[in-house]
Amino acid sequence: MQTCTLAVDIGASSGRHIVGTVQDGRIVLQEVYRFENGVRRKDGHLCWDIDTLAREVINGLRAAHDAGFAPATIGIDTWAVDFVLLDEAGQRIGDAVAYRDERTEGIREALEKEYGLTFAEHYARTGIQYQPFNTVYQLMALKKEHPEQLAAARTFLMVPDYLNYLLCGVAANEYTNASTTALVGADSKDWDDALLQRLGLPRGIFQPIKTAGTVLGHLTPAVQAEVGFDAEVILPATHDTGSAFLAVPARDEFAAYLSSGTWSLLGVENPRAITNPESCAANFTNEGGYEYRYRYLKNIMGLWMIQSIRRELGEQTGTRPSFPELIAAAKEAADFPSCVDPDDNRFLAPESMIEEVKAACADTQQRVPATTGEVMQCVYNSLTQDYRRAVEKLQTLTGKTYTSLNIVGGGSQDAYLNQQTANATGLPVFAGPTEGTALGNLMVQFIHAGVFKDLAEARAAIKHSFEITEYQPQ
Repeated sequence: MQTCTLAVDIGASSGRHIVGTVQDGRIVLQEVYRFENGVRRKDGHLCWDIDTLAREVINGLRAAHDAGFAPATIGIDTWAVDFVLLDEAGQRIGDAVAYRDERTEGIREALEKEYGLTFAEHYARTGIQYQPFNTVYQLMALKKEHPEQLAAARTFLMVPDYLNYLLCGVAANEYTNASTTALVGADSKDWDDALLQRLGLPRGIFQPIKTAGTVLGHLTPAVQAEVGFDAEVILPATHDTGSAFLAVPARDEFAAYLSSGTWSLLGVENPRAITNPESCAANFTNEGGYEYRYRYLKNIMGLWMIQSIRRELGEQTGTRPSFPELIAAAKEAADFPSCVDPDDNRFLAPESMIEEVKAACADTQQRVPATTGEVMQCVYNSLTQDYRRAVEKLQTLTGKTYTSLNIVGGGSQDAYLNQQTANATGLPVFAGPTEGTALGNLMVQFIHAGVFKDLAEARAAIKHSFEITEYQPQ
């Protein structure tokens, strides 16, 4: 058996178990398991199949063992904002409702009307951008629809917290994910007790906030029996963007970061939160990062639009086109000029992404795409112009001039998007590594194990371990 670390990296559409080792100073990754993820409608809400997710985590641990690996530590990262509640017996209450569900419609307005909490005040306290699916809005929607669930709850766990709990039996809230709830003070880095009291949310359900690098405990005896080994469960930056930002091999302090996946998260690391009115108006967020860095960034719809188009075409024809095929179609329509606003809520969960893009073009009196290639080019135009605006606003808000854009994550494989991004922003783009999130997860484990002394040393190793492709503006 080979000793290693193991990252369980779960996104909105799939999850993967990736083994990490360091050989002669180079980081080596090996995927040992992959599984599908997605939402389904249940009792009127879009929900995650959290029981299947938990089962797949176990399946992947067993697959790592069967492949000859003996992980010393395991870390789990997922998307942010979503949660489960546990009762007094430690059993889950209700479903794991997904952030794309419509239950939070009108909640922001209700907080202002019923609780006197304006978004400006909320932002000044927490530094978290407005998104209709923020955890605080989900909790208030639950309070309205199912107050009995909150009344019975004894423990609040976000999705990775819950999966950790099932592995080792320890309930804890990890900082990078907890910060996305809009219930953690930007400066205190802890639950905002006054805000919780004001909103009538039960303070007792929220766990002490732990930081990345904390060891929660060992696998329970039952889990050990299933997977064939014991390991420590350690907290990485459990918010996938928090992990992805760790894996950016930035050249200097004037590099902007772009984590490119289902969502595009564009921003920088700051030592302090920026919560002034200008930042609030621009809707930039200050999410908690590793070692209490702040991930100051803009949320952009990202590859969700392309993923949805691909899925929809597959439903129409019986065969999903490959991403290279979709890119080739976009290139054939490279001169198509129309753009939409990717951040418009109309693109969160439309019945038809293709028809929604066409409708948005028509609504803004632009040329309506008629072919798949034109729809794809419209999406590329829209994303890259959004990236450009975000970089420009970032420079205004931080007072810095950024000289490069570093892209990590699955989207870094899209050479066409990378080049279009360089052209739109006027910045050189450095793309890679692709497995940014899993790599950031593993880096925290490596640092804990003493393989690297700190983040700077771990990031230096990335440059020697993975291919980084440069794109110059044309």
